[in-house]
Amino acid sequence: MKKRMILCFILSFILWNPIHAQENIRLNQIGFYPQGEKVAVILSDEPVTFTLMADESGSVVYTGESNTADIWPYSAENVVLGNFSEFSEPGIYRLSVDGIGESHPFRIAEKVHGELAASAMKYYYFNRESMELEEEYAGPWARPMGHPDDEVRIHESAATEERPEGTIISSQKGWYDAGDFNKYIVNSGISTYTLMTAYEHFPDYFDAIDLNIPESENNTTDLLDEVRWNLDWMATMQDPNDGGVYHKLTTKNFSGMVMPHEATAFRYVVMKSTAATLNFTAVMAVASRVYEKIDPGFAAQALEHAEDAWQWAQDNPDVTYQQPGDINTGEYGDSNLSDEFDWAAAELYITTGNDLYWEEFNQDESYVGIPGWQGVRPLAWISLAHHKDNLTSAADPALIEGRILYQAEQFIDEVAESAYGVSMGQESWHFIWGSNSLALNQSVLMLQAYKLTMNESYLDGAQSNLDYVLGRNATGYSFVTGFGSKPPIDPHHRQSAADNVDDPVPGMMIGGPHDGQQDGCSYPSDQPAKSYLDDWCSYSTNEVTINWNAPLMYVAGALDYIRSGIVETSSELKTDQPAVFELAQNYPNPFNPMTVIEYQLPVQGDVHLKVFDITGRRVALLVDRTQAAGSYQTEFYASNLASGSYIYKLTANQQEQVRMMSLIK
Repeated sequence: MKKRMILCFILSFILWNPIHAQENIRLNQIGFYPQGEKVAVILSDEPVTFTLMADESGSVVYTGESNTADIWPYSAENVVLGNFSEFSEPGIYRLSVDGIGESHPFRIAEKVHGELAASAMKYYYFNRESMELEEEYAGPWARPMGHPDDEVRIHESAATEERPEGTIISSQKGWYDAGDFNKYIVNSGISTYTLMTAYEHFPDYFDAIDLNIPESENNTTDLLDEVRWNLDWMATMQDPNDGGVYHKLTTKNFSGMVMPHEATAFRYVVMKSTAATLNFTAVMAVASRVYEKIDPGFAAQALEHAEDAWQWAQDNPDVTYQQPGDINTGEYGDSNLSDEFDWAAAELYITTGNDLYWEEFNQDESYVGIPGWQGVRPLAWISLAHHKDNLTSAADPALIEGRILYQAEQFIDEVAESAYGVSMGQESWHFIWGSNSLALNQSVLMLQAYKLTMNESYLDGAQSNLDYVLGRNATGYSFVTGFGSKPPIDPHHRQSAADNVDDPVPGMMIGGPHDGQQDGCSYPSDQPAKSYLDDWCSYSTNEVTINWNAPLMYVAGALDYIRSGIVETSSELKTDQPAVFELAQNYPNPFNPMTVIEYQLPVQGDVHLKVFDITGRRVALLVDRTQAAGSYQTEFYASNLASGSYIYKLTANQQEQVRMMSLIK
């Protein structure tokens, strides 16, 4: 989908490993914590002996035996599990089985998912609307402002006497919801909640992460600055005349594959709905307590927004969203609103301490379930569990804890029964649209059980589903752009598809396997666990959305904090010796710590060669001068940088070439 560049841009390495990674061994392609569980899936119909090899020397450091073979029905594969959890020495390794192959390289290290958590957070900045993304913050993914949304029209379905059809309102800021450029309150609900809850649960960890966004120099943590960008938009979606909330802000049809500033069709706010209003209520109630010490004025305003919205929902309890005939964008429709009422009531109860809200919450509902935009009751139980020691006497802490543990124990049972050792994929319906988010939302709930009990089995269960997303799955992909040896390179994300950068915006988790195949693309398999296609065409498996990235950020950050107990974001490891790695075209290529960058200029021109980290912060300027036509080499020594992904951007004669590389120490 990218334009071809005239410039030749080659990244070569001092040494190189000719052994190609095999996909018969599937594991977390980023790595593992020294004291955490470490499991790989090996394709075999009988038990195997496996070895762990130091990636640079090839020496065997550990030998283990797998379990007996089992079949995963949703991939139709016979597999065994290789568990090497007892090995804890930090380093870079591969797993090998005679006659089967070798795994991709991976690390054992503290903070092994710290960069992933930060990049998953930075994704939201890349999805901002109503502002230009400058190179200082966005690196090679800089772009002009799209959708100022200062002149949005009231759609016929949203018209009232005070705001008749065609009324112009301002509804700026917010995040593009998914691969499209629209904004939906219902999906913003669980997304914004999950990000704020991550901060509520692990403030020390997220306080320490610098995202390199325009607000990074203020006194507020970057995560809450980013969340505020969306909260400010959400506030504009409430009708100040009655407290009701518009369901979405949208064009009438999806745009083509263009950059945001090139999508200029009229935009509308579309009908008020009870689901949107209750999502808004819950999120604003959470925002009121999260921002209370940071911005008391905003916190008070957020609570007022929440209470006004709650009253509208009480007066309009069953206004379900109905798609108008001239609107053809995402619906986020929901006919069962009992869970939205419970979630809103619980958050208002926690924030205000008013027992009347507890009485509105259905405590007798025993089913917790998996968090999702269409099922938000689990969010109520998560919030109640976190605050259980500070609730009024009306609440029953034992009941709240019991609900979380009962659901988490079901997930742990599924891990034990799974051929892949994950709670994801125990039922065919797990492979829904956005199945990867289902896996990580299971992990979010298991992490609540761990927080309540400190039982390691819940922590291992949460880790197993993250391992699934990062490579321990039937496709062999790491499902996050820019991470792992085989990440998606052509996601259904308009900005990434329409820019001139070969690599997509990093840190985006794609939806994952889904056998619906509604998009009509040609898929490699009909097996539910293998029904995935890394192609722009596949919006049913390869799209990205704000609600899928939120649990990725939560789980990666929570595990990093709990397993490492370290909040510093810089690495202390340094080396001056290049290591041995495979050069794999189209995927991040590890270097450690020196690389030689070769490029050719067909004509004389001004050349700029810059290096950025995963947040878009420039870490090096290697070339900045006029050069004659010819071939050039420049060396980059990265011994002072932390392990992670880095982006090289070569600009010459108004043309650009970008490559993403991985530094592993």
